[in-house]
Amino acid sequence: MAQEVSIRPARDADIQAVIALDERITGVAKADYWHDLFEGVAGRPPHGLGDRFFLVAEAGSRVLGFIIGEVRAWEFGSEPCGWVFAVSVDPEARLGGIGERLLAAIEDSFRGAGVAKIRTMLSRDNQLLMSFFRSEGLSAGPYIQLEKELD
Repeated sequence: MAQEVSIRPARDADIQAVIALDERITGVAKADYWHDLFEGVAGRPPHGLGDRFFLVAEAGSRVLGFIIGEVRAWEFGSEPCGWVFAVSVDPEARLGGIGERLLAAIEDSFRGAGVAKIRTMLSRDNQLLMSFFRSEGLSAGPYIQLEKELD
């Protein structure tokens, strides 16, 4: 029988597992990035705008996935909403509903912070994430991302 998966706020002890999982999936080591994101939530009680949520999915003592987001507002006229920065699930644990549970948990956190909409951004060619988010009801929003290469 498979171990029960729980969703909970990330702790210091989880960061190395998050770093390793992300590097395994993306092929890029970003330890400082993950430490900085975690420091943005550690010890901060939720209160609304600017709240950051860093959640992990765990079975036993093994981190199987994570999701990170923040309540943001007023950039380019956007009303307060929850932004999902990252979501990832161990490839060996996919198709078990962990991603859906992580997204539902962060949606609950966003609702608790007083927002009623979520947004995210992803690469157009990331079919896995595009399929996941679309299956969870996300669709194109009213904003368009623009970019320019800097010399």
